Amino acid sequence: MGSVKGQVTEGRIEGRNAVLEALKSGRDIDRLLIQEGAHDNALGSIIREAEKHRETKLEFVSKKRLDDISESGRHQGVIAFAAAYNYAEVEDILKNAESKNEDPLIFVLDGIEDPHNLGAIIRTANLAGAHGVIIRLNRAVGLTATVAKASAGAINYTPVAKVTNISKTIDELKKKGMWFVCADMGGDIMYDLNLKGPLGIVIGNEGKGVSELVRKKCDMTASIPMFGDIDSLNASVAAGVLVYEAVRQRRF
Repeated sequence: MGSVKGQVTEGRIEGRNAVLEALKSGRDIDRLLIQEGAHDNALGSIIREAEKHRETKLEFVSKKRLDDISESGRHQGVIAFAAAYNYAEVEDILKNAESKNEDPLIFVLDGIEDPHNLGAIIRTANLAGAHGVIIRLNRAVGLTATVAKASAGAINYTPVAKVTNISKTIDELKKKGMWFVCADMGGDIMYDLNLKGPLGIVIGNEGKGVSELVRKKCDMTASIPMFGDIDSLNASVAAGVLVYEAVRQRRF
């Protein structure tokens, strides 16, 4: 898979017909807000269509919140937030590695919330020769226009898949022969680890780090040596440092 082509306009889609048509057309919708307590056939059709799209987060909110968010003032009880770019499937990422006759090198992001961090990681993934990025559906940023800009164009060439359960995805990829290393200050020094072969690099949330459940799924925990007066790196910087140690081992 050479590139991921997608919609380059990000924004809200308001109104029942517009939202329903967007869903039916296959456009990637990150979030769908439905007015709580509203029940009719049109909204029921929208909800059923949204449930076919596993990447869409469905939320029921008050009419006041919809009124506050609405740009048109005619939301009709439904507002959708479209992704700036279409998402890939995890299988697309594996095929990307296969097409290059390379062991998969994948970033797995456990709750990155800052769009600038996500964009920077996508950019680093592309430059390091990683085959794709996997992000979480809930409590994480999606492919917004800000992410696209921060990626400096890398989003056009680097597949990004969104999954509902990071732990389950790791289990599924392990069955395909992948190993996983997570970045954590309490881990082994990264230079002492074997980062060759089919590898997933797990980067956690900016504040909380990698969740305990996901950490337990990883085969290795890597710490980055630090000698300054503060004790942590920005998530995207940590991702870059760790992946380039993997690149050094794999290519040199």
